[in-house]
Amino acid sequence: MTLFEDEPSSLEIPPTAPLALRMRPRTLDEFVGQQHFFGPGKLLRRMLEADRLMSLIFYGPSGTGKSALAHLVARATQAHWESVNAATSNVHEVREVIAGAQRRIAGRGRRTVLFVDELHRFNRAQQDVLLADVENGTVILIAATTLNPFFAINSPLLSRSQIFEFKPLTEEEVQLILRRAAADEERGFGKLNLDLRDDAVAYLARLSDGDARRALNALEVAVLSSKPGADGRTVVDAALAAESIQRKALVYDRDEDEHYDTASAFIKSLRGSDPDAALYWLAKMLEGGEDPRFIARRMVILSSEDIGNAQPMALVLATSAMQACEFVGMPEAQIILAHAATYLACCPKSNASYSALLAAQEDVREGRTLPVPQPLRSTGYKGAERLGRGTGYKYAHDFADHWVDQEYVPTDKVYYEPTDIGAEKQVKERLEEWRRRRREGKSDKPSGA
Repeated sequence: MTLFEDEPSSLEIPPTAPLALRMRPRTLDEFVGQQHFFGPGKLLRRMLEADRLMSLIFYGPSGTGKSALAHLVARATQAHWESVNAATSNVHEVREVIAGAQRRIAGRGRRTVLFVDELHRFNRAQQDVLLADVENGTVILIAATTLNPFFAINSPLLSRSQIFEFKPLTEEEVQLILRRAAADEERGFGKLNLDLRDDAVAYLARLSDGDARRALNALEVAVLSSKPGADGRTVVDAALAAESIQRKALVYDRDEDEHYDTASAFIKSLRGSDPDAALYWLAKMLEGGEDPRFIARRMVILSSEDIGNAQPMALVLATSAMQACEFVGMPEAQIILAHAATYLACCPKSNASYSALLAAQEDVREGRTLPVPQPLRSTGYKGAERLGRGTGYKYAHDFADHWVDQEYVPTDKVYYEPTDIGAEKQVKERLEEWRRRRREGKSDKPSGA
């Protein structure tokens, strides 16, 4: 091999590889899923057809085709393929790959696709090693990550790459992949007398959660662990499929996207008064191992932010639930969380008190700072009387209805606007009466008073 001769590429898949690897698509038309960016006329397909490829970041859950599509890109561009896994690689290995890419360009002008799996495993300094060679086109970087790239990948690298988000495959798409594997004589089980039942295909597609690799692995286990019957057929039905697929591994990272997205869905379901949706997201968080104290704290916040005076007991119950979870612990704490979640979801909603605070804070930040009226100032120190502090203060309990009209802030600005919902309706009626009396009291005063 000369200095400028191409090294062998690792695109070929050995026949002894697992079924999921053997069934990796060989052409663009064989690729299943991700039609929102790879369907006919969509962005990535157009980029490939025009041979105008830039560095790519593939982001999404496992088994949705990130590695498979990266291989297809390399084939379509007829570029040399190199791959590293960031979990096991290092800067020295990456530099060697880049050096090889430089030799290919200098020798034959052939481009190199560098596929970096689990790019988020590289730290910031390791990611920076790629920047110059990505920018000058020495390598076409295709990076795969299961984490949100805007959290896990350096901004300079993001700015030099096109980001494509992979979605979980639909059940229909997974079923198509399974049937292809059963029928393919070269790579799948097409040479076997296989009777793959519809109920098995549907079961595996449903339990795989959009993960084609998981579905194919289960099919392979089912086929290879079964003996043909007297008629020579290997039957894979729903019962065998259930035995062959592992218990669903819930995708839930307690410090990543799934944590924040699921918590957001939970709170928005409570705010939207949908107890069924709230219970589903609560169950997902609990099954994913979420800290029950985090869930309880979020409900305490919601009880004031989104329910407020429409049902004042919401804060009391949410706070009690938080304390009870701390006292009882798991697994019984989940009963308390469900109690609180259903109660909060079914409460009347009002964000009037929170909105009022935001409006007042804006005035404090942006407007002139208002002085505290003399009658309201503190009198708890020697000399306050000489300064006129507290002079003219009217003690509300000395008056009828325990209410008195006096200036509490030197502005007529109204912040709190109670709603007509729940218990806040009574608050609104009471407050409107006080405000009416205050307006009438001011109108009775002589001009300049």
